[in-house]
Amino acid sequence: MPFIQKLLLVSFSTVFFFAFCLSAEAKKHSPPPIEITGKVTDDKGEPVPGASVIIAGTTQGTTTNSAGEFVLNVPNQNVKLEISNVGFQTKTVPVGNGGNITVSLVKSVAGLDDVVVVGYGRVRKRDLTGSVSSVAARDITSYPAPGALLALQGKTTGVQVLQNSGAPGAPITVRVRGANSLLGNNEPLYVVDGFPLTSDPNAINPNDIQSIEILKDASATAIYGSRGANGVVLITTKTGRVGRSEVTFDSYYATQKVTKMIPMMNARQFAEVANERAANDNVPAYFRTGQIDSFGVGTDWQKELFRTAPMQNHAINVAGGNESTQYSVSGSFLKQDGIIAGSALQRGSLRANLSQKVSDKVRLSYNAVMTNTDLSQIDINGQKGGTTLSAVLVAPPTIAPFDANGNYSNVRAYVFSPNELRNPLAISTQRRQKANTKYILAGTAVNYELVKDLMFRSSIGIESANTREDIYSTRLLDNTPTGSASIGFINLMNILNENTLTFNKKINEDNSINALAGFTYQDNKVKTAGTGNISGFLTDQFETNNLSAGTVFGTPSSNSSRWTLISYLGRVNYSFKNTYLLTASIRADGSSRFGEGNKWGYFPSAAFAWRAINEGFMKNQNFMSDLKFRASWGVTGNTAINPYQTLNTLTTYNAVFGDTRYVGFAPNNNSLANPALKWETTIQTDFGFDIGVLRDRLSLSFDYYNKDTRDLLASIQLPTSAGYSNTLSNVGRIRNRGIELGLNGMIIDTRAVKWSMGVNFTKNKSKAIKLAGGSDVFGEAIPQPLSVSVNLVREGLPVGVFYGFLEDGLDANGAIKYKDLDGKAGITNADRTIIGDPNPDFIYNMNSRTSFKNFELNFSIQGVQGNDIFNVNKTAAANSFYFGENQISDVYFNHWTSSKPDPTAKYPKLSTKTVFSASDRFVEDGSFLRLKNIQLGYNIQPSKFGVRWIKNFQLYVSGQNLLTATKYSWYDPEINTRGGTNSFSNGIDNAGYPNAKTYTIGARMTL
Repeated sequence: MPFIQKLLLVSFSTVFFFAFCLSAEAKKHSPPPIEITGKVTDDKGEPVPGASVIIAGTTQGTTTNSAGEFVLNVPNQNVKLEISNVGFQTKTVPVGNGGNITVSLVKSVAGLDDVVVVGYGRVRKRDLTGSVSSVAARDITSYPAPGALLALQGKTTGVQVLQNSGAPGAPITVRVRGANSLLGNNEPLYVVDGFPLTSDPNAINPNDIQSIEILKDASATAIYGSRGANGVVLITTKTGRVGRSEVTFDSYYATQKVTKMIPMMNARQFAEVANERAANDNVPAYFRTGQIDSFGVGTDWQKELFRTAPMQNHAINVAGGNESTQYSVSGSFLKQDGIIAGSALQRGSLRANLSQKVSDKVRLSYNAVMTNTDLSQIDINGQKGGTTLSAVLVAPPTIAPFDANGNYSNVRAYVFSPNELRNPLAISTQRRQKANTKYILAGTAVNYELVKDLMFRSSIGIESANTREDIYSTRLLDNTPTGSASIGFINLMNILNENTLTFNKKINEDNSINALAGFTYQDNKVKTAGTGNISGFLTDQFETNNLSAGTVFGTPSSNSSRWTLISYLGRVNYSFKNTYLLTASIRADGSSRFGEGNKWGYFPSAAFAWRAINEGFMKNQNFMSDLKFRASWGVTGNTAINPYQTLNTLTTYNAVFGDTRYVGFAPNNNSLANPALKWETTIQTDFGFDIGVLRDRLSLSFDYYNKDTRDLLASIQLPTSAGYSNTLSNVGRIRNRGIELGLNGMIIDTRAVKWSMGVNFTKNKSKAIKLAGGSDVFGEAIPQPLSVSVNLVREGLPVGVFYGFLEDGLDANGAIKYKDLDGKAGITNADRTIIGDPNPDFIYNMNSRTSFKNFELNFSIQGVQGNDIFNVNKTAAANSFYFGENQISDVYFNHWTSSKPDPTAKYPKLSTKTVFSASDRFVEDGSFLRLKNIQLGYNIQPSKFGVRWIKNFQLYVSGQNLLTATKYSWYDPEINTRGGTNSFSNGIDNAGYPNAKTYTIGARMTL
């Protein structure tokens, strides 16, 4: 039996045997408990469902049912109960002689008594010393969203959530206080119910989420050590509660449309431009006059390609329990068709959270999420008409989509277009890329109170993802006349064991302490395999279901990698008079990814908070309800290398001797291994304050941070004599500085009308402090026709700025002139300079929630200011007909002509001799202000109609991406076709899939 399986078996057996033995022993000596019944209401007498009722000083307790009622057994009459709920001030009441008690909670807009999740624990919001943002379930599901990360957009400061692509299932980019690495992943660490994921959390249904916490400063993230540099996103799923079972339904249907169309030349304009170019180049005209007159508008390829696409989502949750057992079981189904044929997402999920009280000292818990996802993708992000979104723009409007026989028309048949143009409808429907992923996230844990105030927790969990991707291009595509097929497999297994001791003691009225110590072990394996491309099919009927039907076989491939991480961690929280708060933590991580001598990294942090509101000089005033100052410092890391990069590796080579091919192994000379590689280290300081006024009806939070990332991994070019092209080394340093401002207020709070609003503002500035040898680092090259890198990292400048030529009007012949910046004769690469910056100056968001009697109106506004976009699309669709492809209509109206030789014309002469370079011509302002979401709901009270079995029922209509104010000329300014894992190829729009405008109607119901 493999070691890891033995470890799992031993761990599970030990945990359960230990728990049940202790359970039996505890039951022998436990005195008979006292039963307490009660009800929790707000200050207006309305019941508060879901309120937490905890025995003070312990973790034992229950929650209220939908009527605000609870039942709890307590050990004796001397204990006190702590009652809390989101949006209310915590209240402590004595039990006395038992019986029935009623507790009234006072609302708190700022939610200072809310309990928020932090790494390996929970803490009241008022006791936080670090920078932590919390998003509650109510805000997560306030608008329909197909994924968990989209529900975060605009909800908190310091976090930028970008929907880089509108394609169903497309990944979401999240940045917490900027990007810290050039080569490594800049996404935050996602932790679901205590399990650190190796993938994004979009498999989690937003309806299943209880809360999301974003840990931003180092004092909060250092407890995650080598994975905390990019921030940490903690996702807590819903659990059961005491009371009768409660069933909730949430169902919606939506339609999606492209937000805008790009104005392209019609058929007549296209033909006229083609003939003008022919005249300028002294070649025969391409179209006859009579032919041009017959064209008219021609084919609008965008209207042919884009469609109105449906989307539906249905979710059900059943939750309930008693004092011993609580459960929450849910299921969901999402089906989303893309606005382009061939793109779609279908996902079904099941989730279960179970908690069993074995004794007064022992509780077992189990949670599991299982999803099955089918994703259909189209070929995007390319130029020269080779992918769907590039082909739809440059395809000639003079050709119909289908020929007289009903077949896809051939759009290549133009002698004036050397590019391999393709029919966009054929690309989207005849190239089928489908992936199926079966995902499981499961874990079990035992909590055992060793002695009073000391809790032991042991957990073990797995994350498993098995993906199969099938790609088939039919014989109807002109570049695959005999068909093309391939199958790929990715198998992930991630196993985690964590063991912690938590000491929580209120020493006296003035002093309390919470201490944590723990040990974790994580083992991650990834296996991949692929068939290679196979062609030569006589029929398309089998697609990828019978690869042996092909006659030409590519080279198959397979790969396996593994890494392990062992960690020791500790943290202490100390409070003096609830006024002076101190937190200190340290984590030691040992990673198999690094070489001997650098396997271990140490990540300490410290934070201090002063709750000045509790000082004597603040007692005699009623205006301020909260005033807290915070300061923190800490060190976090980033394991920005793949397994085995510290080792020299072998690769396969083919050699032919005579008529026989031999496969051999030889050193991989692409990159020289560096055994001295170590962690990228981020040192962060944070200063902030929190203010609440008018009983917390208005709250303000401010943070200033400085993140300094050192030992940045960079690729170093080696001389030819080395025998290797490059090597990785820790030589760089970048810095992120910024401010965050969040303002929340309850503007109107009456029985009939309630209106709350939140505004947040974030400004981050990145800077490259040091690079290898002071040399520039270039990003990935954009595609043809320019085929150059336009992103640059240079010492002293923001990360990823755009680099190219500055234009200087047109010359007498209508050709583009460029500025001679180096003062030497002629234009050379030395004349290139900074032409733009993809990093925004600041981002801002506003969220409003209004209710009037039974009506609710909510909306959110998203804003990004000061960022630039390099519009690669225009290198093909606005290049003055250089390649003979269709152009935007602006070229037709505003190009240089011999009859009107204007040196300030927007576009140069139409000619194959016109030369374009990467310049500021293609850089556009990407700032935008968007009505991201708006929703109108109506709450029906079924009891008024004699229906008692339905507690709540709401109908709603909503819209997403309905209005956008921007100067950007293309589909959507919220775009980055390079994804977002690295930090220096941002701001590129290269035939990306546009985001959709969505209209939704839905219903929510509670039984």
